[in-house]
Amino acid sequence: MGWEEELEELARRRAMAEAMGGPEKVERQHAGGKLTVRERIASLLDKGSFREVGSLAGKATYEAGVLQDLRPANFVMGRGRIDARPVVVGGDDFTVRGGAADASIFAKQVMAEQMAHELRIPLVRLVDGTGGGGSVKSLDTMGRTYVPFNPGWDHVVANLATVPVVALALGSVAGLGAARVVSSHLAVMVQGTSQVFVAGPPVVARLGEEVDKEGLGGSAIHGRNGVVDDVVANEEDAFALTRRFLSYLPSSVFDTPPRAPETERDDPERRDDWLIDAIPRDRRQVYKVRPIIDALVDRDSFTEIGRGWGRSAVTGLARLDGWPVAVLASDAYVYGGGWTAEASQKIARFVDLADTFHLPVVHLVDQPGFVIGTTAEKAATIRHGARALAAVYQASVPWCSVVLRRVFGVAGAAHQSHARLALRYAWPSGDWGSLPLEGGIEAAFKAQLEQADDPDALRAEIEARMNAVRSPFRTAEAFQIEEIIDPRDTRPMLCEFAGLAAPLRGTGPTARSMRP
Repeated sequence: MGWEEELEELARRRAMAEAMGGPEKVERQHAGGKLTVRERIASLLDKGSFREVGSLAGKATYEAGVLQDLRPANFVMGRGRIDARPVVVGGDDFTVRGGAADASIFAKQVMAEQMAHELRIPLVRLVDGTGGGGSVKSLDTMGRTYVPFNPGWDHVVANLATVPVVALALGSVAGLGAARVVSSHLAVMVQGTSQVFVAGPPVVARLGEEVDKEGLGGSAIHGRNGVVDDVVANEEDAFALTRRFLSYLPSSVFDTPPRAPETERDDPERRDDWLIDAIPRDRRQVYKVRPIIDALVDRDSFTEIGRGWGRSAVTGLARLDGWPVAVLASDAYVYGGGWTAEASQKIARFVDLADTFHLPVVHLVDQPGFVIGTTAEKAATIRHGARALAAVYQASVPWCSVVLRRVFGVAGAAHQSHARLALRYAWPSGDWGSLPLEGGIEAAFKAQLEQADDPDALRAEIEARMNAVRSPFRTAEAFQIEEIIDPRDTRPMLCEFAGLAAPLRGTGPTARSMRP
């Protein structure tokens, strides 16, 4: 006798599990503009690569010892591949009890975290619901309460320091689910269909605040405050961003980021003539930095991270001659590129990401300093700015700065660690110092200006004298800027930097574990 009967039972149980919450619940999921967890996994991974773990886990109903029904656990997990590289993926099944913990076997969720950590491969969380968090209904079922704990949180913390973690908020995400979203290297929301909050509207209403899901935790809020890094239009865009983000990173900190195939690389000697005029002569005039980034990195390789928040800072991943790099720049259209409290938080987090996964940093510098004024002071800008400065100085990855225009004050000093080898270039438009002349003259020569018979004439005289020594060539004469270059030579210089940096990239965890 063989095992045909058991294999038939296995197939029957798997069919029950794959039915998820049943046709009505699946239809409700689709009606809300959302895919089911199994559809999501299939869309994210390479076709046919998913290997499920725990497919038979759930709550079974028996009669006379015979299985009548199997309500599956509301968490589906396993291994698969993205662009032929192995990953762990785990997703909440909202069709089963709305993702609440009383329908879940949380050991599956813990195993997903542990598997990614111990196999040293990336983890993608598909979060929809409380993400394993609690429901008051579970207390009625158990007949008791319990002291809260977060299952597997030690692995969640450890993974931030060891493997790339992407978390996609794909529905209304609350409590532990929200914490799982933000405890990642890339957190993404879908516009209109996902919300993130500590507690939902019914709970908040007990505080006397009537608000709907979007008003409480929609993407219009969290896409601009740094709770999530990016907001996308639909789930397919979320999966595409996940695949692109992971393509720049190693599978774990014990490896180095992969170089793009030779067929996908751009000419490292490419020179764009328009860069000569990219920076206006009028220092009060703004310019667009993203076209400059696109001109310097491999074509179509720049993927911006966190565009909606901390907007005076531009952060993203790109390639130079196929080598993955982290790109940091300033957006002159927002506070002149000055660092706000939010921008400082964004920069610290981004530099930590680059350092964690051994990505060399390219910093395109146009830094007028920290944003000033009462709003900035109330936001504790200097506190957050000092943290960003610390992140820059503590980074151990190769670093190259290109000064496009301004470098002023404490924030300007954060363009790179002065204690390391200065792989640094400047364009002829470079303008630097402790303070800009505009405004700085009034501060430095206040007494003379107040006593002068003609303050305007004296100010003009002082300004002319200062402008005479403002030229970046004077600084180069003193070897306080290492090299001034033709802007068109920037890409070849950066590609050389990427090639020099490649063999210097270490492996293993950094001294400072990345935090959410």
